[in-house]
Amino acid sequence: MKKNTTPAKSPTPAKKSTAPVPAPKVKRPAPAKKTAAPFAPVAKAAVPVVKAVAPKPVVTVITAKIDIGFGNALYVRGEGAGLSWDRGLLLDCVGDDQWTVTLGESARPIVCKFLVNDLSWSTGEDYVVAPGGKTAFEPAF
Repeated sequence: MKKNTTPAKSPTPAKKSTAPVPAPKVKRPAPAKKTAAPFAPVAKAAVPVVKAVAPKPVVTVITAKIDIGFGNALYVRGEGAGLSWDRGLLLDCVGDDQWTVTLGESARPIVCKFLVNDLSWSTGEDYVVAPGGKTAFEPAF
């Protein structure tokens, strides 16, 4: 017996397909339908306009009740609210025996003393005034 000398054929591999593979289909939700709003739009109510009000400055009013004679003037010196111990600030004569001055804002108490014609000092201790108040004194000379 004769042996078969032809080699056995190996099975041929399967051909690879080069055609594109379709993507799997994904079920997507349907787009939302546009519907009318369930309520009619509400008209905006008129809002009152509030105007900003600038705060009033805190002023201190000092009044001296004294008759210093016709032709004389009353001054005040001190510290705080623009006062100085070196130069007096003239008070306004608002009556026969009443003098007043309005001082600007101050964060600390105002210390002062009165002078006639910015020369003669009043007697006694210095006066202390809280900022933002109205105070009356009766100085003596």
